[in-house]
Formats: sequence, C-alpha cells, structure tokens
Amino acid sequence: MCPVVWRNWARTASADPELVARPESDEEVAALVRWAAARGTRVRAVGAGHSFTDCAVTDGVLLDLDAMDGVEHVGPPAPDGSREVRVGAGIRLHRLCRELAARGLALENMGDIDRQSIAGAISTGTHGTGARLGGFATQVRAVRLVTAAGDVVEADATRHPEVFELARLGLGTAGVVTAVTLRVVPAFTLEAHEAPRPLAEVLEAIEPTDGSGLVDAHDHVEFYWFPYTDVALTKINDRAGTGAGPLHPLRRLLDDEILSNGALTLTTELCASVRAFTPTINRVAARALGERRYTAPSYEVFTSPRRVVFREMEYAIPRDRVVPALREVDAWLRRTGENVPFPVEVRFAAADDVWLSTAHGRDTAYVAVHQARRLPYARYFRAVEAIMTEHAGRPHWGKLHRRRAEDLAALYPRFDDACRVRDAVDPDRVFGNAYTERVLGR
Repeated sequence: MCPVVWRNWARTASADPELVARPESDEEVAALVRWAAARGTRVRAVGAGHSFTDCAVTDGVLLDLDAMDGVEHVGPPAPDGSREVRVGAGIRLHRLCRELAARGLALENMGDIDRQSIAGAISTGTHGTGARLGGFATQVRAVRLVTAAGDVVEADATRHPEVFELARLGLGTAGVVTAVTLRVVPAFTLEAHEAPRPLAEVLEAIEPTDGSGLVDAHDHVEFYWFPYTDVALTKINDRAGTGAGPLHPLRRLLDDEILSNGALTLTTELCASVRAFTPTINRVAARALGERRYTAPSYEVFTSPRRVVFREMEYAIPRDRVVPALREVDAWLRRTGENVPFPVEVRFAAADDVWLSTAHGRDTAYVAVHQARRLPYARYFRAVEAIMTEHAGRPHWGKLHRRRAEDLAALYPRFDDACRVRDAVDPDRVFGNAYTERVLGR
C-alpha cells in the first residue's frame, strides 16, 4: 500500500494521489490537465492545506503550485492611490505582504493567519473583519486559469465574466487558477487596541446596526468569547490612531508566543485530561491577556502566529442575528457542560455581490468555534451548526460543516448560476472531488 503523501494542517483530511506534480508555468499546468483529462483522471490544486475540509483531496493528480509564487506585474496608481498587482497563485500571504510592503503597498484587509496561498484563500472565501470591507474575493480584479480543456484563459469583469465569478470563489471548480490580480492600497499602519471586557457590555455595543454601534465606529472589530465565562477579548484596529507606539518585542513574545501559543498548548492538554478544569482555566485565560495598545504595519496587526493545531467550524449569519445566536450557544454549553477550552471568535464583513461569498447580499457576522486536536468536536459543532442554521447561516467553504448542495442552494441567490457555469466549463468534472460534489452537487 502506498503511503499517504499529503495531509492538511489540521490533520482532518489526507490524500494518496496517483501523481503529485509541481508545475512552474501555465504551460506545464495545461499539459498536466490535458494528460489527466484524456485518462479520465481528476485534478485538484493545493495550497498550504489550511482548509479544514477535504476540498483539496484527490486520488488523481494533485497540483502543488508553490513554484508559481512571483510578483508578475504592478500597475499604475489609480486616483485613490490603489493599484492592481498580479501575482502567482501559489504565493503565500506572508510573502505577498512583504513584497507589497517593499513597494509601498498593502492588502486592504486580511484574516488572522498569513500561511495560506492567495489562490487557496480566495477560492474558499477567506475574510478578515471590518463592517465596511469584504473578504479576499472582493479584492480580486482578474484571474488567469487553465480550463478543463487545457486552455489558458484570462478572466475578469469584462472578459469571461461568469468564469471570473466562479474562479474567484468557487473551490477551484472553474479551473486551475495560476495567477491572481488584486486591488491593493498604499501601505498603512494600524493602531491596535486589545482589551478584555464584560461579554454583556460587548454584545450591547455591537447590537446596533444603524451605524451607532461599536462595529461601525471602527475600521476592524472582532472579539473572542471564552465559554463558561462572562468575558470577551476585544480587538479593535483603526487607521486613525491616537499615537500609540510600537509593541515592545518582549511584550509581543509574552502575549503572542508564551501566552497565546505556549500556554494554550498546556491548558488544552490539561483540559483534555481533566474535564472539570475547563471552566476555571477559561476564566483565567480570559484575563491573562491584558489590555494593550500599539501601532504597527497593517499586516503585522491583522495576523498572529497559530502554532496550536485545532479544528474549526465557522458560520456566516446576518449581522443583526449574532447576539441571539451567541446567547443560544452559551445556553447550550452551560446546559451540556461540553468540554471547550477554546474561545469563540466573532468577526464582521460588509455585504458583497460575489456569487458564492458567505456575505453575498447581506451585512454579515461570522461566528467561529474551535476545538483542541485531542478533544472530540462532533457534538459541539453539530449543536452550533443547528443554531446557526436556524439563523440562516452559511458555512465557511474551507471549514468543517455538514451542509450539502440541497441545503446551500436556497442560501445563495446565485447558486444556480455558479452550478450552470461549472457545468459549462467542466462538464466531465475534471476538477471535481467528493467535497465539491457534496456542496455543489454532482
């Protein structure tokens, strides 16, 4: 028996493909796709493996695009200072940020991890937080991809616009994306203000959706609520700050490595061994990270190191439903005593028009639940999923969930259009796998 040759970061999916290929050009990708299609073999591209689902798994050809990671083109500035930058699909976000910073540029918004490839991030709907900002897919202006026929196609809002819509957020079902053109902005700094606050106070502050609440008053707002506690760690980032200085390296080491990663490893291990300790440990953890305020380049504020392996599920719900949804999660946890030593993460995004975006057509709140690798997650995730489903929740395409195409079709006004384009560009499902069949249909 051949050994498993690929696993994702969370160890929730693995693959033993017939062939692992590492192309360095569009021509090589096209040749591999044509070869696979002629043999009736499926093709999936893989990035950093940071999806928790089996979306990259295949027993056919697995394309590793790490070598296609260059900055291909930087366009002229627009009147607002933004530019269009074309990069190879395999470039990791942390390297992209450095390349942009060297040119005086930055991504407008980011999630909290920078290990993903750009193609993987956009294809699964990765997002950050900000009531006036969308996810990664909204920053995409064009893609270059290899189709199931082995053709290299440029697609944007005017050239092959429907292929563009599926390619910029479609789980790789439109073809193998080999390059992405992004709208980027002049480099900027953020002032970060992080502080533990009473959960009731945070929920009251975020509840208004008329522009008067906490979420609309700042550029980027998120918070982490620790189960079995009444405390939330708030993280607020703004471009216009009050002049806070940079974070001292020793404070960064203490907070981001020793407490956020090292201590979390120890506490999750302890909670896995002695369930009764979890509420007490969560109360201590909720207060261990004290208030801090600092200024840094945007990409250093947006992202944090994640060295503790966990499982994650995230749902996008209408923003005005997040408070009742969280209260229901809290009630279920307190009723069942489920062993959950990880915080619940809440973020926000503006409505957009990307066909398969979880924020399509509605201002959105994201509720993410996590579980330590050694602890069971199925019952917890199923309970939260049931709550989010009652609140019209859409699951993150790259995180664990149990929804199927028949469940999802009613949640996305353009779902049928996405499936129609998929049928047109890949009728033989060269780019399909078990996951795409579950969530988009056969």
